[in-house]
Amino acid sequence: MSNSPASSSKADLRTAALARRDALSGEHRAAGAQAIALRGLPIEIKRGTIVAGYSPIRSEIDPAPLMRNVAARDVRLALPAIAARGQALRFRAWLPDDKLMRGPLGILEPSPGAAEIVPDIVLVPMAAFDRSGHRIGYGAGHYDRTLAQLRKLKAITAIGLAFAAQEVKAVPALPHDVALDYVLTETEVFDCRSS
Repeated sequence: MSNSPASSSKADLRTAALARRDALSGEHRAAGAQAIALRGLPIEIKRGTIVAGYSPIRSEIDPAPLMRNVAARDVRLALPAIAARGQALRFRAWLPDDKLMRGPLGILEPSPGAAEIVPDIVLVPMAAFDRSGHRIGYGAGHYDRTLAQLRKLKAITAIGLAFAAQEVKAVPALPHDVALDYVLTETEVFDCRSS
């Protein structure tokens, strides 16, 4: 965990956490994704649950092993699609063997013809996190808007995926920031609901 003081800016915390994440070897990143997949999700999953992951960019932890693990439990999978900057993400149905295409920001996403669905569980990427479930993304606010919108529709569980090296002491949370319910790293599960 970083010893950065809580007063550090989000930009400084983001830069330091991303440098630590980028310094991890490819082997560590792959082993970390497998460790999370073997541990599974920290909540009960019912048949038909919709689990939304993401297509990893940069050196993000890859959710695919975890998604394949949960797919074996008769759940439906989805991936986000970016409509435009400043808008909430949409989620489209996805199967592990489906071909993906580059979206407007160059991130792989399902075909526009894939059915739009509303997830029950959202796996969230991040640059940094703290044990209270506050996260720092890349600054566009896609997930804050998306989680806030989804929680107006129904009860969802937001689960952040990160490497332990991305943990910071405290994220300076703003009123529009939406906290995660859990954070999973290769070494720990943080239950943030009571923080």
